[in-house]
Amino acid sequence: MTSTAFITHRDCQLHDMGSYHPECPDRLTAISDHMIAQGVDSYFAYHDAPLASFQHLRRVHPAAHLERVKRASPELGIVHLDPDTAMNPHTWKAALRAAGAGVLAVDLVMAGEVQNAFCAVRPPGHHAERESAMGFCFFNNIAVAAAHALEEHKLSRVAVVDFDVHHGNGTEDIFKGDQRVLMVSTFQHPFYPYSGTEKPASNMLNVPLSRDTDGEEFRQVVSELWMPRLREFQPEMIFISAGFDAHYEDEMGGLRLLEKDYAWVTGQLTELAEECAQKRIVSMLEGGYALSALARSVVAHLRVLADF
Repeated sequence: MTSTAFITHRDCQLHDMGSYHPECPDRLTAISDHMIAQGVDSYFAYHDAPLASFQHLRRVHPAAHLERVKRASPELGIVHLDPDTAMNPHTWKAALRAAGAGVLAVDLVMAGEVQNAFCAVRPPGHHAERESAMGFCFFNNIAVAAAHALEEHKLSRVAVVDFDVHHGNGTEDIFKGDQRVLMVSTFQHPFYPYSGTEKPASNMLNVPLSRDTDGEEFRQVVSELWMPRLREFQPEMIFISAGFDAHYEDEMGGLRLLEKDYAWVTGQLTELAEECAQKRIVSMLEGGYALSALARSVVAHLRVLADF
């Protein structure tokens, strides 16, 4: 049995926020090209991401937010929701696919068809708050997936792990105070979106990192802070907001992680999943804008998830 599902959709490459925008369609092309070049593309069970339903989205976003995004969708050209976040005629469907990928991933893992899943989707999601799109994000993909596991599959405890260079403010906004969810995160601080440090809720373990933090310091945080809290919580499924923009080649931020650091933290999480979560992991692409570094980091992440 193939242990890892790889979920994506061609619609995710049609979303385009304009020339020179860092969150570009080439991100997914770079990943797929590097998987082929490294000869790892045959190790996965491939699935097309379905469209998320309003029922799926309503678990984490109010109807008013969904309607605002839908109404903003242009028939031609590009419309900006904020200076960083824009829609073209394909964005609405791409955003539904991105959220739907997480729903399918949960269903596949819970059915035992695969042990874990990686969703190569865009637009990303972890900045989307309950009632607002921002930071390249329209719907909070990882929150939609986690809520699906809790509500549809009746899990009692899930963990969200976020190692993007930017704080996952949207995920925190949605799940703060929900004791069924433990969120652990690292992020550069002070840095966009300038959140995560002011009196986080008790189910949030946010660890701000100063500029130039390297892999050794990151591993220390994971080992000494994340893992004890995660083991105490005993999640029944682990969700990864897999942003690779903390890589030292990525000019979007100022952290200094390497592919080997992403492989290492993925290994820590797969060990935890084997201990307490029946190996269940759903990982969803977030940031990562230096195309070569992104592709190499994703493949390092996938090699550990698929155990080859």
